[in-house]
Amino acid sequence: MPRLYRVDNGDTIGQITDDQLKFLVDQLEEEHDLDQDYYIDRDTLELLSDNGGDPELLAMIEKALGDDDQIDLAWE
Repeated sequence: MPRLYRVDNGDTIGQITDDQLKFLVDQLEEEHDLDQDYYIDRDTLELLSDNGGDPELLAMIEKALGDDDQIDLAWE
């Protein structure tokens, strides 16, 4: 099961399903084929929601954002 984590400190955001990962990969821009990290801000979170993102996944990312304006998250 894929794990989401914050790039800046390595803290685990949570375990996600393969379908949730596919949604993130399909929705977010990758700089190259091996890219596994994404810049997330409030606007990106809203876009994910507007595009039918799983509520559990969105809540997990929103919690990880906390009071920050943006974070970089990655998966493994």
